[in-house]
Amino acid sequence: MRERTKLENAITALTGIDTELSDNLELAEMADAEGDGGALDEIQASLTDLRIRAQAAELEALLSGEADANDTYLQVNSGAGGTESNDWAGMLLRMYVRWAQQHGYKAEVIEESAGEEAGIKSATVLVKGENAYGWLKTESGVHRLVRISPFDSNAKRHTSFASVWVYPVVDDAIEVEVNESDCRIDTYRASGAGGQHVNTTDSAVRITHIPTGIVVQCQSERSQHKNRATAWNMLRARLYEQELQRREEAANAEAASKTDIGWGHQIRSYVLQPYQMVKDLRTGVESPSPDNVLDGDLDPFMAAALAQRVGGEKSAEE
Repeated sequence: MRERTKLENAITALTGIDTELSDNLELAEMADAEGDGGALDEIQASLTDLRIRAQAAELEALLSGEADANDTYLQVNSGAGGTESNDWAGMLLRMYVRWAQQHGYKAEVIEESAGEEAGIKSATVLVKGENAYGWLKTESGVHRLVRISPFDSNAKRHTSFASVWVYPVVDDAIEVEVNESDCRIDTYRASGAGGQHVNTTDSAVRITHIPTGIVVQCQSERSQHKNRATAWNMLRARLYEQELQRREEAANAEAASKTDIGWGHQIRSYVLQPYQMVKDLRTGVESPSPDNVLDGDLDPFMAAALAQRVGGEKSAEE
């Protein structure tokens, strides 16, 4: 119901804008014929306002999915390749945290497994804010990095992979049933920063959903009880996201986006050498400034992927 209301509001707004645009174009023709410069200036200002309103309505339409308005979990996993991939996963994590901060979102690390020499093996971040899931949902997939490795004394070019998985926080408006008998719960000692108490007690919690194989874990709190509650919420969110994926695949006849972390499955390439470019392989959107992208400048890629996704859903419905 919520997503339908958002979409209906956006359609109503765009219809009104289209009517105003036609009226202004007719007035512009009349003013031009009469040489009325003052009227033309007013019409120009009106058209500028219409463009701003149209962009806002377009964004509202793109973010009209069932859970788009919700907070979201974003999980980063390094691919094969040891230190290289771990470092790349750490760079991706920083990129998304920077993007979140630039948009006024709060990014909270729920779980992090550090790499042995650099970067991370995996991490999960909770991004809180209006439309967090709507913006980030198209970032799920494999991300590829090409660069001269800082860990290679021979300065050879290396290719690294890491995967991103995004799933929405389930709020009170969404019901997801989980049978505790279908789950295995493990506790273990948290690693990394967090204080002496965190690292000397079994406060971290891992939940495995046996029917689906989904695994979630949380170690952000000193209390095992709090970590357990967060892990349960993460599991419900993953199961809900899985259902959303199933619906989308049925409508679009697309393969699942969670694939092997390696060649042939990437959604975006980040090339630092021998030239500099970031290219989204789904939409064709490019940027000649990888440094800016890695510092959080992701909006052009996200907007294009959202537009493509909405267009695909409409085609499937037709």
